[in-house]
Amino acid sequence: MDMYFDKYYSKLSDSMTEQQFGWQVLAPLTNKIHCGHTSFGRSRAYNRWAAGKKFPSFPLFLKSWNDTLAITNNLNRKDSLLKRGMLVTSINGVKNEELKSAMFNYMVEDGYADNVNYIRLSSNFPYYYRNIFGISKNYSVGYLDSLGSEKTISLPVFEIVKDSSKKDKPKDRAKREKRSKKEIRQRRLLNDRSLSIDTTSNTAIVTINTFSSGNLRKFYRQTFSYIKKTGIDNVVLDIRSNGGGRIRLSTLLTKYVTRTNFKVADTSFAISKTLRPYSKYIKQPFINNLGLFFLTKKRQDGKYHFGHWERKLNKPKKTNHYSGKLYVLINGNTFSAASLFGNAVKGQPGVVLLGEETGGGWHGNNGILIPDIILPNTHLKVRLPLFRLVQYNHVPKDGRGIQPDIYIGTNYDAFLKGIDYKMQVVMEMIRNSRY
Repeated sequence: MDMYFDKYYSKLSDSMTEQQFGWQVLAPLTNKIHCGHTSFGRSRAYNRWAAGKKFPSFPLFLKSWNDTLAITNNLNRKDSLLKRGMLVTSINGVKNEELKSAMFNYMVEDGYADNVNYIRLSSNFPYYYRNIFGISKNYSVGYLDSLGSEKTISLPVFEIVKDSSKKDKPKDRAKREKRSKKEIRQRRLLNDRSLSIDTTSNTAIVTINTFSSGNLRKFYRQTFSYIKKTGIDNVVLDIRSNGGGRIRLSTLLTKYVTRTNFKVADTSFAISKTLRPYSKYIKQPFINNLGLFFLTKKRQDGKYHFGHWERKLNKPKKTNHYSGKLYVLINGNTFSAASLFGNAVKGQPGVVLLGEETGGGWHGNNGILIPDIILPNTHLKVRLPLFRLVQYNHVPKDGRGIQPDIYIGTNYDAFLKGIDYKMQVVMEMIRNSRY
């Protein structure tokens, strides 16, 4: 790490914009730490300035997996040649594999579990391409035509030209966007978690996208009460978009479905009991110093342990506990507290994990308290996880995420049809009672 700090410090030979400092120095530097919780963010002033602005962009949204790039959207509508599903082979002469490797060097991850980075690129390829490689007036894009022959096309940069003849009056805009508080709350709750029932296979599909919000305690209670009363035999738990959140809410979910007693961690510790002498650079220093002081105790190894997570033995819920077949869908976005859940239930009787490797580390991760460092000159933010958490009954430290029991990767035909292939495979398994 000393070598990397020296390397990127040497880049500060002249003044830089916030954009340059963030993406040419902080992004590749935090990547080398291999901690998914240690990432950088823009300053408050930059975010205020950028709000609502439209920036020039690489014109293609692309889905990324392995060494494959497939078009999901073409922002240059006038260009009808490149359509959804067509395979891209290169951009500005750089082949896919080299392009992926270069871009991954600017993204953070737990250990070497880079599956999450494919999802990041797939969600907003133009954003990452612009910040990493900059903007070009034209892009040379290699692609495969309908006959499988490799061709090249020149695409102009995508820019939004504001039409001054069409003015959006504030009153009209407010009228279009007006929703009741109840509607807004219900939409947020559905985005956080949901329950649906497939009556033909007697299956409940439970989606939990976060452990940070969504009134989850009530949701768990009502969901598992309903499952028990109706005698549902199969539960599909979808945590593919769950980036984590509160450990207590992850632990509570585990208690509803676990078949064995469990702990959250074998080890959870910080290396210091205080943020001093760096407190003035940390957001909410008083609260975080207070947490370190009261939550930790120094042990013989010289580290300050958060003993609660190491000692507390959690038992299965007595009320509304589910002990039937549980199918857990995971992928690269399954992170942090969601990976704690995945580790706790993996290998238990009647439980199967399906999908792809999690982004959250299997051996452990850094987190629990994660304040921001506010850099004094630029006011950019770098997240600073204060605790190292080693998973309960942890696997050897190899830098990987939790591996699925049954791997389900990307299916190109399903992608073309807009089908959730992983969910389709799970439902077919249930209907055919293969597992």
